[in-house]
Amino acid sequence: MPLKTAWPLGAALLLLLAGGCHPGNREEKPEAASPPAARPLLTLERTVPLPNVQGGFDLMALDAAGQRLFVAAEDNHTVEVIDVRAGRALASLPGFNEPKWVVYRPEGNRLFVSTGGDGRVTELDGRTYRPVRHYAFREACNNLRYDSLVHQLVVGVGKTFGALGLIDVARNAQAGEIPLAGYAKQFELDGGRIYVNEPALNQVEVLDRATRKAVAAWPVTGASQNIPMGLDRAHQRLFVACAPGRLVVLSTVDGRQVASLPIPADADGLYYDARRARLYVSCGAGNVAVVQQQTPDRYAVLQLLPTVPGAGTSLYSPALDRYFVALPQRPGQPAALRIYRPTP
Repeated sequence: MPLKTAWPLGAALLLLLAGGCHPGNREEKPEAASPPAARPLLTLERTVPLPNVQGGFDLMALDAAGQRLFVAAEDNHTVEVIDVRAGRALASLPGFNEPKWVVYRPEGNRLFVSTGGDGRVTELDGRTYRPVRHYAFREACNNLRYDSLVHQLVVGVGKTFGALGLIDVARNAQAGEIPLAGYAKQFELDGGRIYVNEPALNQVEVLDRATRKAVAAWPVTGASQNIPMGLDRAHQRLFVACAPGRLVVLSTVDGRQVASLPIPADADGLYYDARRARLYVSCGAGNVAVVQQQTPDRYAVLQLLPTVPGAGTSLYSPALDRYFVALPQRPGQPAALRIYRPTP
């Protein structure tokens, strides 16, 4: 994503003092946070050069067993395949019209890529990387998720409208659409419900998967441009990051906003590390915000890890316990992938 807002040093220092605060206060009052950690909470293990990639990235997916990372290089119209064990590029898969999201399905060794330029989801053989079939939708395809329990892919569809497209991968067939109130950015699957970020409406729409209908609309207050989303199922908390620079936490029980705190601008990746009760938020301003969940309703930014401007694409893998950040190509800055190890 392009850089929109710089993250000044003074703001970063203030941020380290800020904890989660409850909405409804007319004037935000930062709460005391834990002291800044003495050592990095994300330790850089290696950097994988991607010299042939031009421009930026969107999202990525992991084959944990094979330790392959698939990265959608949106501007380059490719999907980059990286061996994370060896720390080297394996392949560059061409021919995608604005690749957005990637999903790897271990059953059958299949890779799925959603594309915004032609509104398709392409299924590829995970061994040969050859296309197997295409699923065409009415408009641009974006966010893509896989539910292994029901063998269903869910894809965000639309620019002039909003919908979630459904693909039954057991039958290799499309299974209709769920209409939305607005255009979908990121969404999360949570059993029988789906939470959908709709930035144009400044809300999270809640869908019932059985009826394929909306059951609630939760406002995102005190912030706008809600893009990435993460979920803590154990504590029933939904994390929503907003582009101007704010993290909002909602209860999935009733949609109540339980916390809100400043983070760097242009967040594009948000992942919850349940082992450490932490959030990793990659921001296009040039930082990763490491946020500690002190309680389900209280949060504090522990560290701001410097990256580069535009580095909003990331992924945390609980299976490998590694955090990946894609660095876009810019003048004087070749594209690369950084691999971090969370500590302690």
